[in-house]
Amino acid sequence: MSSFHAALVLVPTPIGNLDDITLRALNVLAEVDAIVAEDTRVTGRLLQHHAIIRPLIPFHAHNEHRMVEQLVQRLRDGERFALVSDAGTPGISDPGFLLVRAALAADITVECLPGATAFVPALVNSGLPCDRFVFEGFLPVKKGRRTRLDVLKSEPRTIVLYESPHRIARTLADLAEAFGPERKASASRELSKLHEQTVRGTLAELAAHFEAKDARGEFVLVIGGSED
Repeated sequence: MSSFHAALVLVPTPIGNLDDITLRALNVLAEVDAIVAEDTRVTGRLLQHHAIIRPLIPFHAHNEHRMVEQLVQRLRDGERFALVSDAGTPGISDPGFLLVRAALAADITVECLPGATAFVPALVNSGLPCDRFVFEGFLPVKKGRRTRLDVLKSEPRTIVLYESPHRIARTLADLAEAFGPERKASASRELSKLHEQTVRGTLAELAAHFEAKDARGEFVLVIGGSED
């Protein structure tokens, strides 16, 4: 019996530890005609770890616009694909949305399996309220950054952001300036990996901590909502 019924299946992949994947996800990856992958090298290591051999199709930020029509046509012709990103759930700050939208517009069935995504463990582990929150992904690097911060500073819900290691210190400093230095926050990195770490404190304390440290690994920032 097949592990899925849709033509296109979004398959969450581990955010670190390669064993953090469901049995159903592994079955789907082994059964599809091909796997549409953000980085075929990263996905190849995952497949090798679990002894799965399937054709890989590159689908990333630099080719997704020109690949969508081709992939949709192949789905129309009867092929069945799994869509994966390098880590976590496809479409969450990763390629995937364009293909999902185009597939649905073409009346192709789409399914998303439950599984890993980085912001959930970071949010729950932060010690900040997680009954109501807003996920903002990555802040704009330049244009629109100040505007976005000005909007978010009065957000009453807990705020979740992603950030890269080479921008983490600057982003924490910007957040401390915009939201106030005493706003509570946490910064999690290397989730599910050997050197997993969560640092909690005020935005000023976190900014000072990572200004003095050589930051490594992708970060999830969780910031307490405004109490004003």
